[in-house]
Amino acid sequence: MSDSTIHTSDWRQSKWLAIVEPIAVALIFLADERRLIPFSKTPFLLALGWVSLRVRGIGWRRVGLTLYKNWRTTLALGLIAGVLLECLELFITQPILVKWLHKQPNLETFHQLRGNIAVTLIFIALAWTLAAFGEEMVYRGYLMNRVAELMNCRSHGS
Repeated sequence: MSDSTIHTSDWRQSKWLAIVEPIAVALIFLADERRLIPFSKTPFLLALGWVSLRVRGIGWRRVGLTLYKNWRTTLALGLIAGVLLECLELFITQPILVKWLHKQPNLETFHQLRGNIAVTLIFIALAWTLAAFGEEMVYRGYLMNRVAELMNCRSHGS
């Protein structure tokens, strides 16, 4: 192994990189809190995670992005879970909250969706992309794994 290979490997696993990443995450959260990010911080966090993984020579597969062997079962379980959660919200939690708070949910932010199928489908696609994929990859895939690595709970090679 040459000196440049050792130096590059050390640089990718260096402690300064471990310090810079949380600062970058904090700055993204701060920018979002101050409304400097127009729509969602998730794409910025996803980009940071991607850059971090690339710099450290790690792929998304290492943080959990793999293909399932049985898509039918996965999709069926997802559909069943989604329907059950929606029923729980509509028939149990929402009525309880309405009773406790003495007011109905404010849905005014969704008024532009009323009767507008195209915008509704765009919003659903954005929600699925950002929440379902983006947030899972950022929070569970990248951030939680990175914190575990930094706290020495998980080694780089495992």
